[in-house]
Amino acid sequence: MEVKNKKAYFDYEILKEYEAGIELVGTEIKSVRKGSVDLKDSFVTIKNNEAFALNIYIAKYEEGNIFNHEERRTRKLLLHKEEIKRLKEAKEKEGISIIPLKMYLKNNKAKLLIGIGKGKKLYDKRESIKKRDLERESRQYY
Repeated sequence: MEVKNKKAYFDYEILKEYEAGIELVGTEIKSVRKGSVDLKDSFVTIKNNEAFALNIYIAKYEEGNIFNHEERRTRKLLLHKEEIKRLKEAKEKEGISIIPLKMYLKNNKAKLLIGIGKGKKLYDKRESIKKRDLERESRQYY
């Protein structure tokens, strides 16, 4: 199971990536294993030297009971102090955002790949579209 945030790669120029664990409750991990996750419009913030992922959509588990989770709740990220410190320093720079790029399972644990990204301007996005179209055309002919 692997869920990518395709919009993040289009909207941001990714400067650095970090792998973080994510704190989930029982029904959330079951939904993650099914692939019922959407990372679009999600972001990472740092409060009290702790990293939190906001606005990640994890669908309710159908077989869940009254203990089912809230779909867009704030989830704590598991990172080392040094990594959190670097993320905090990067976040303080102007125009820098921390975005979830990919969620996947590693050794039966949910991991979140987060990236430090700089927002692209409109002309950068046009350049990305042009580059993608050229690659697609070259693959079709060979």
